[in-house]
Amino acid sequence: MPGVPLDDSNLVIKALNLFRRHTGLQQFFQVHLEKKVPHGGGLGGGSANAATTLWAANELAGHPASNDQLLHWSGEIGSDVSVFFSQGAAYCTGRGEIVEDVPPPLPLDTPLLLVKPPMGLATPDIFKALDLSQCSTADPRQLLQQMAEAGSMTQDMCVNDLERPAFERLPELQELKTSLQTRSDNRFTAVFMTGSGSTMVGVGSSSAPVWIQERIVYQDVFCSPAKLIARKPGEWYQPSQQQQLMAA
Repeated sequence: MPGVPLDDSNLVIKALNLFRRHTGLQQFFQVHLEKKVPHGGGLGGGSANAATTLWAANELAGHPASNDQLLHWSGEIGSDVSVFFSQGAAYCTGRGEIVEDVPPPLPLDTPLLLVKPPMGLATPDIFKALDLSQCSTADPRQLLQQMAEAGSMTQDMCVNDLERPAFERLPELQELKTSLQTRSDNRFTAVFMTGSGSTMVGVGSSSAPVWIQERIVYQDVFCSPAKLIARKPGEWYQPSQQQQLMAA
């Protein structure tokens, strides 16, 4: 496909080059990739592609590496790649490469709605603008415990310190979050920005509010229902039956 890079700037190729370097194998692979996660949304789509590629190469090559080795190597590709070698829910520290599995804090059937405006944000710019003195002092483990005990997520449990610099650079994101909170008939128990933006997540419903469905102001917005997902040890992530029906 025209415009697709064929060097290490393509995370799929970077993952395969890394796999060959660490294993000493010279096997090559044919990859077919259908992109469904929008670029620049803070959803980790490229990182997920890289992690899946690394996992698949190991499977096809006869398991020369353990899951722990794949997790360790994946940090060389990017900070967001390692989390995919958890079982789906993880507490990540360091740059994101130190991964600790945790029980899913929310039921896996919790409905979610993803809303991404057409404009994006450059992750390095958002991190450079982050003021550490204004970051939350909430304990992430306590927040996880609160979610698990409640069986749901409320707004006070949502902490993303990158929202402040993202909203300063793109005020439309603040407006979108406020609209999802106040103009959605209370269908969402919480609304937060994912990663460094620009996707907003509504928790508690997978149904888009009428003002998004009408596509008047937000005519170019990406809007999609979503579900939480986990995997069993020794297996990769599999879509649920409901997700397969939504994709059909």
